[in-house]
Amino acid sequence: MNEPFILEINYQDQILELPAAFQRYGYTYRIAVSIADIAYVFEPDEAGNYQALKTGTSQTLPDTGLLQAIAEKLQKL
Repeated sequence: MNEPFILEINYQDQILELPAAFQRYGYTYRIAVSIADIAYVFEPDEAGNYQALKTGTSQTLPDTGLLQAIAEKLQKL
């Protein structure tokens, strides 16, 4: 289940191909998505919406619009 895949996102009139992978997490799962070599973990909440968690110690601020686009795409899968 931890096999990597490519997540295609249409964001700001560009098609982005982001490396991603499913990760088992207890009785649920997370989806790790790499954006500019920074890993972001998306996990579903009780309502089925995805929220992003940044991993690592990078001080770079994420593009919140891109994170929202990824969360919406994951919700549709």
